[in-house]
Amino acid sequence: MEKSCFLFRFCVALLMVQFCMLSLVIATAPNISTDQFALLALKAQISYDPHNVLTNNWSIGSSICTWIGITCGFRHRRVIALKLPNMNLEGTIPPHVGNLSYLVILSIENNSFHGSLPNELSHLYRLQHLSFGFNNFNGEIPPWMGSLSKLQNLSLYGNRFTSTIPSSLSNISSLQVIDLSSNKLSGSIPSSIFNIYNLQGIDLKFNMLSGSMPSIISNMSSLQLIDLKGNELSGPLPMDMFDNLPNLQQLRVSYNQFYGQLPSTLFKCKQLQYLSVVQNNFTGSVPSEIGNLIMLTRLYLSNNSFEGPLPSALFNCKQLQILWMSSNRFTGSVPSEIGGLSMLTELFLDNNNFGGSVPSEIGSLSLLIVLQLAHNNFGVQNNLSKTCLHQIPLDPTAETELEKEVFD
Repeated sequence: MEKSCFLFRFCVALLMVQFCMLSLVIATAPNISTDQFALLALKAQISYDPHNVLTNNWSIGSSICTWIGITCGFRHRRVIALKLPNMNLEGTIPPHVGNLSYLVILSIENNSFHGSLPNELSHLYRLQHLSFGFNNFNGEIPPWMGSLSKLQNLSLYGNRFTSTIPSSLSNISSLQVIDLSSNKLSGSIPSSIFNIYNLQGIDLKFNMLSGSMPSIISNMSSLQLIDLKGNELSGPLPMDMFDNLPNLQQLRVSYNQFYGQLPSTLFKCKQLQYLSVVQNNFTGSVPSEIGNLIMLTRLYLSNNSFEGPLPSALFNCKQLQILWMSSNRFTGSVPSEIGGLSMLTELFLDNNNFGGSVPSEIGSLSLLIVLQLAHNNFGVQNNLSKTCLHQIPLDPTAETELEKEVFD
């Protein structure tokens, strides 16, 4: 009997201990109060809120799910989106933000947040969209970002990040967009980035990246944009670089130090719409295979050392709107087939060695607003319209495309 009572009391005591432990777990488990604490910690780190958005709205007297910039999930009633763009906020990101464990979207672009990114943000394992563009963050891009396994969009453009691009980013198989443009990144481009199968766009323009362009050996049928403009990259483009990019739409490598010929595989990219190699050291002729790029709307070849005549196949690209060939070593006459580019709005042929006469067919290009022919060896001007003989922009807004190519 005494033994039975002892066992009963022991079981009751054990159940009480388990209940207390469960209560403790429940009490300390992340919940909406955890999210509220994290957001109030963020508010406390805001040193400048010119419109008093957070000051007046983020109040403990109301549900955080009603706060400006906050979205809560229907099922768990936890914060799933924190979006504070374009509010002129100034401050730092506290580590407490890493406790927003249900966060899917974190967007604070176009503010003045500064400092480094806290390691605790690596706990946001549900995060899919991270946008910190146009702030003043500094330090290195932390390697822990490679642990955000569900991330699809990484936008860190327009900050002051330094050091190298972490190769750990290639661990994120779900990544679709990487935008690290307009920072102070240096070193080479990790070749592993071009192993991310789902990648659609990579924008690294306006940094201080150096070294050569890595080969792309994996099938990247989803990749549509490569923008490396305004760096210190050098060497030839790998000859096999474009074998695995069947759906590439935009390639921008302007303002670097690339040299050699354009790879022949480039002209297999039949979806290409935008090709810019301005201000490099490319040489050789423009191959006739360029006529395969029938989707091309913008072609920028200026400020290189291309030579030889223009291939007549170029004029198969009937969708061309912008054609820049300035400051090369092109020779021969300008083919009359240029008149078939009826969509053309800008034509730059200046500073070459073109000869013969200017084809009168240029005068039939009714959409043409900018024409540059100066510093060639043209003879008598044919029956061009008086308007097209002007070698200046014919429209006060015509410089927009030039500015876009240089600064965008």
